[in-house]
Amino acid sequence: MHEKAAVLSSPGEFSVRKAQACILARTSPLGVENIALERALGRVLAVDVRANRDLPPRDISAMDGYAARAADIADAPSTLEIVDDIKAGDLPRAVLQSGQCARIMTGAPLPAGADTVVRVEDTRPAPDGAVEVLVPVQTATDIRRRAENMRQGEVVLAAGAEITPGALGVLATVKQAAVTVYQPPRVAILSSGNELEALRAPFDPDKIPDSNTYALMAQVQAQGVEPCLLGIARDDPAELAGFLERGLGYDVLLVSGGASIGVHDYVRPTLAALGVTLHFWRVEMRPGHPVAFGVSDRGLVFCLPGNPVSSMVCFEQFVLPALRALGGHRRLFRRTLPARLIHAIKSRPGRVEFVRVTLARDASGLYEASSAGSQSSGDILTMARADGLLIVPGASKGLAAGDIARVQLLEAGAYQEQAELEDEP
Repeated sequence: MHEKAAVLSSPGEFSVRKAQACILARTSPLGVENIALERALGRVLAVDVRANRDLPPRDISAMDGYAARAADIADAPSTLEIVDDIKAGDLPRAVLQSGQCARIMTGAPLPAGADTVVRVEDTRPAPDGAVEVLVPVQTATDIRRRAENMRQGEVVLAAGAEITPGALGVLATVKQAAVTVYQPPRVAILSSGNELEALRAPFDPDKIPDSNTYALMAQVQAQGVEPCLLGIARDDPAELAGFLERGLGYDVLLVSGGASIGVHDYVRPTLAALGVTLHFWRVEMRPGHPVAFGVSDRGLVFCLPGNPVSSMVCFEQFVLPALRALGGHRRLFRRTLPARLIHAIKSRPGRVEFVRVTLARDASGLYEASSAGSQSSGDILTMARADGLLIVPGASKGLAAGDIARVQLLEAGAYQEQAELEDEP
């Protein structure tokens, strides 16, 4: 490993923002693939999608009622002869003349000669198959015009759009039975450390349960990716190298534990010996200071702290944006919102701090933030309770009760294009 010593020379501590920029500068969308529309939810379009027809295909009624000529009902009440009955899916059979109307259902095409629609509630039956219009109705009332929603040939979804339920409905509307999307990243997860007890191993009171593998697995799954779980590597350089070589065959390798500077922390030197270029391994944040990022010939490598909360918080700040960028997403970062602190928070200047909080609304609708409990980096119970991570700026000595701070939401689906941090001038 001596030939890789230069790679391990310290780059200094990165700010969170600088670390994010370093990662994203080395991250770009993967290849594309064609998949069935039924499997496309959550994926990102790699090409523009255009409308294959005008929609609506004709001028149609927006209400149940009567298609009529506005001039005939300008002096309502007026009685009109019903000469047609048009349901959605029918084509009109009559051309309206003066004094005539057509009964029409929502979505049905207007007959020639009609220029307005009278709602059924503004009418009442009249003798001899006629209808009495009770109020005057202006031209073009309750009409949806041809191509009002989409016009043939126009772009309805641009490349880079995430396929949400609404977007999937648009794709079905334009008959895209298959869609071209960016490939999702292939992700491997490895835990390391002699102290760890595997999920299905016999109970050992002297061991620490391996929660990191499964918390990280869930964070990856929340991005629509099913990761490969490599297991637990013991603190043995040869065994660790075997696990890491396997993991380096994936687009993204997540390693938790063993990446600090202790005498038995072998992860970083072993990665360097395997050809991984490490770009940083300390970040000015709390929790999660000993986090590392590197690049291999195959993909990205993240060395996350062994403490479970630190590992999950680092995932949120660094791994999540990278996974979303690899998958072609534009909104890479968790959405933030302002919240008023219920109680004071103490902090030491020098590192941006992510505080686990729960959220509730006050009478005015503003969010209020309260600590989710212990802020120990080993207390994963508070991650289970937390609605978000309150961001304490790196220069702050703490926040007072009543202060407004930004909270990074942990809920799925809440993303934005830019990170909102105050860890740099």
